Amino acid sequence: QVQLVESGGGLVQAGDSLRLSCATSSRTFSRYPLGWFRQAPGHEREFVAAINWSGDNIAYGHSVKGRFTISRDNIKNTVYLQMNSVKSEDTGVYYCAAQISNIGSNYYASSYDSWGQGTQVTVSS
Repeated sequence: QVQLVESGGGLVQAGDSLRLSCATSSRTFSRYPLGWFRQAPGHEREFVAAINWSGDNIAYGHSVKGRFTISRDNIKNTVYLQMNSVKSEDTGVYYCAAQISNIGSNYYASSYDSWGQGTQVTVSS
């Protein structure tokens, strides 16, 4: 297990930008593929973005492609989610997750072994 701590959430207006961070003290952080998911009230957890250990293989969910950017800094043991041109439908709790076992598709929440506690993002229209 890896302890992950998200930060950076808050209340923003539609069209604004926001950057989420997810940090860990784990020394093995750089080995793991990482992902961001979000969950709105009454909805299932939704895939947002994923990045492999080196940062050269990235995937995005359809609803955020072109607006959000995932990146990682393996020196700082941190993964980021830059959110631009946010919309009201981006509202939800955002979670970062690590694929420690590295088994399964990075699009699915069930493929991730460790999760952060989440950070709330609320977009007002």
